[in-house]
Amino acid sequence: MDIKRLLGKKIKQYRILKGYSQEKFAELLNISQRTLSGIECGSNFLSSQTLNKILEVLKISPDDLFYVEYLKSNKELVDELVLDIKALEGDNEKLRSVYKVVKALIK
Repeated sequence: MDIKRLLGKKIKQYRILKGYSQEKFAELLNISQRTLSGIECGSNFLSSQTLNKILEVLKISPDDLFYVEYLKSNKELVDELVLDIKALEGDNEKLRSVYKVVKALIK
């Protein structure tokens, strides 16, 4: 997978995890929804300014966005996911969003 598609996919995953619609997220980034769609699909590459804004709005670090999970073992991935989900226990809305995403991926 090329870097644009990989980065776009991770941005989309974080956007959904944080509960932003594509329209709202684009508005917060001060870009068009069409531009955001292109970034998420991997057909457009983002500017450094947009990248900085994405990190700021999503409240994530560059490591979060660029870290390559496939270097971790399956056990490490499962353990990390369990911890992340437990951290959402008090946030009903986010927990339900994560639940929906996971269920959709499993189907």
